[in-house]
Amino acid sequence: MQLNTKPRPFLKWAGGKSQLLPEISKRLPHDYEQYFEPFLGGGAVFFSLHSKQAYLLDINSELINTYCVVKDYVDELISDLKCHIYNKEYYYHIRNIDRSLEYKNWTNIQKASRFIYLNKTCYNGLYRLNSKMQFNTPIGSYKKPTIVDEENLKACSIALQNVKLIAADFLEIESKVTSQDIVYFDPPYVPLSKTANFTAYSHNGFDEVKQVELYELCSRLNARGIRFMLSNSSAPLVLELYKSFNIEFVQAARFINSRSDKRGQILEVIVTNYEY
Repeated sequence: MQLNTKPRPFLKWAGGKSQLLPEISKRLPHDYEQYFEPFLGGGAVFFSLHSKQAYLLDINSELINTYCVVKDYVDELISDLKCHIYNKEYYYHIRNIDRSLEYKNWTNIQKASRFIYLNKTCYNGLYRLNSKMQFNTPIGSYKKPTIVDEENLKACSIALQNVKLIAADFLEIESKVTSQDIVYFDPPYVPLSKTANFTAYSHNGFDEVKQVELYELCSRLNARGIRFMLSNSSAPLVLELYKSFNIEFVQAARFINSRSDKRGQILEVIVTNYEY
């Protein structure tokens, strides 16, 4: 299968890096063997890299299942996606299906189709689970959401062919990455305020303890001569943790906030342990 379409993220994802690709791309080295990304999310950076060997992880097993299905069963996935409709009653039926015994018998293709459908039709594409690990984001308001982007899904499938996909914690990479590789970390950001916390991408969240664990991993990689790049907010905790590395500030647009007057340009940081 060959397409001329350049792959782009097939999911909307809070904190996605599409808008920052120029800043990230110019800082990424070109002389690496494998690209590692332990917080995959929407995969904007990966899809911009073209044919590099890659090792992609995320702790969200439903997300990784969806990537695996796009990689290996894209035609079957597209066929299933075409069965979905944008309708309030139908949306809540599909959203709440994970409360039933029926869901356990669904195939991985059906689950990936549901995941994409909900992502395209829920409020702001926000992935949110309740205490029982059930998806609970309400329906979004759209004129005509694109549920089936057939051409892009096929392009993404091609891009994923040489990729290892694993549902695992970010620490999993430590035993696999070498000094010939590059790691890009895009963790849930340290919130800039108490009301700006959007870190619940998994049921465990990503608190300050996890942020420190990530910093300690970066320090260990640095000691082994492994290059890494990290994106995060410009919160004081981030600036303090990574003060011994290269910290650069970049402007990013904030799109997710319950108040429209709180959206706009904010400062984020890109941290590297190498010169570019």
